[in-house]
Amino acid sequence: MVRNKELRQLALTCAVIAALSAVGGFALHPAAGFLSLVSSAALGGVFLGFTRARYRRIAQLAEEVDRVLHNADTLSIQDAEEGELSILHSELTKMTLRLREQNAALRREKRHLADALADIAHQLRTPLTAANLTLSLLKTTKEPQERRTLLRETQVLFRQMDWLLNALLKQSRLDADMVVFQRAPVAVDDLVRAALRPFLLSFELHSITLETDLSPGATWMGDRHWLTEALQNLLKNALDSMQDHGCLQIRCEDTLLFTQLTLHDSGPGFAPEDLPHLFHRFYRGTGTGNTTGYGIGLSLCKTIITQQGGQITADNHPQGGAVFTIRFPK
Repeated sequence: MVRNKELRQLALTCAVIAALSAVGGFALHPAAGFLSLVSSAALGGVFLGFTRARYRRIAQLAEEVDRVLHNADTLSIQDAEEGELSILHSELTKMTLRLREQNAALRREKRHLADALADIAHQLRTPLTAANLTLSLLKTTKEPQERRTLLRETQVLFRQMDWLLNALLKQSRLDADMVVFQRAPVAVDDLVRAALRPFLLSFELHSITLETDLSPGATWMGDRHWLTEALQNLLKNALDSMQDHGCLQIRCEDTLLFTQLTLHDSGPGFAPEDLPHLFHRFYRGTGTGNTTGYGIGLSLCKTIITQQGGQITADNHPQGGAVFTIRFPK
């Protein structure tokens, strides 16, 4: 809507200027006064017409912006002529597009959050249900040996939930870009030994053979703490998939172009339909050798490695079992 109040004020100002010019002109000569009056009136009319047109265009632009704010799809005002209004129109168009992109991103984030919460609830529901059943049995069982067995099973379930929650917290920090990775040379052999340390007792209890072939002096550029976390997730996955008297082979290859670490376990490997989805968050495998799904561990491992410039792949080994390959270019 054109602002009539401002136009009236401008018209009054032009009339006052024209009158003063005419008075000054008549003081000198009547013809000069008449000419001054006509020219002032003409200039004032042109100025009022130009200002009225600008106000009309500004009002149209304001209406279009209001429609955009009320969820209109496009900013459809016609392009203004060259000048300030054209620049304003261009900037508002870019702002509208940017707001629309942010709105779409927020919708995607809301859907992602809803899916993540549903996945977390699903992941926690299984051990919680098992723990409740185990505690119910513990309440009615009188045999000491059976009670000790049920207590051990309950401890395993709570450790599983604790690991899952810690992994989810770490993944959320990575997703929110709250982690600043250190960039320093990390000796691969020291890194492997540090990652293996918490699993050595489990390997011994399950009679799992550990074979390592690590190149002395091979290094990765990255964060030692987070790289250890990634390796431990792979080791946990291998330990869960292998039976007693299994074998885990860890080898390092150091070349002029890259440094590569491979982990080959003697487990059942992956079902062919699982291979494209192994690193998807909360993916549960369909293979017969998989009983707990791949969950969050492999997804967290890939995030840690790729955000530091590395690559990780998974496949079935020709001789059987699963093989993970981590490669950092030099």
